[in-house]
Amino acid sequence: MSELKIESISDELRRHNVSPSYPRKRILEYLIQRHNHPTVNTIYDDLIDEIPSLSKTTIYNNLRLFVEKKLVEEITIEGNEKRYDLYNPESHAHFRCISCGKLYDIRLDYADPFNELKDFQVHNLSIHLNGVCPDCINTASAAETNSTSRT
Repeated sequence: MSELKIESISDELRRHNVSPSYPRKRILEYLIQRHNHPTVNTIYDDLIDEIPSLSKTTIYNNLRLFVEKKLVEEITIEGNEKRYDLYNPESHAHFRCISCGKLYDIRLDYADPFNELKDFQVHNLSIHLNGVCPDCINTASAAETNSTSRT
């Protein structure tokens, strides 16, 4: 759904039996346009100027509906911090950088590592990784190089 045209958001909502109110369209559009796995607070902060009547409760309720309708997935990585992403039925992991806090989608490319689950009905797969992202590694390496060259 990430390639969904903004103009067809109303149609996409209707296909999932969701009435396309303006806040719902904007929340879904926000998630389509950004791939930063936002929290409710981030969505609220970014949309409140445009929709002054928007509340965090409205965002929570709509995201809960979107999760139920498989438009969006809820991601909990640390503690109770919930983030949201467009629903993606393909197997992928989430990598959280411990330095900058950015969250990345990591595509999992493997044949069938879950063969033992063949008699089970799996509804969701969540793999969460923590470490340092390439940007932070490069920034740290550059800073180390600069400090070494001064001595």
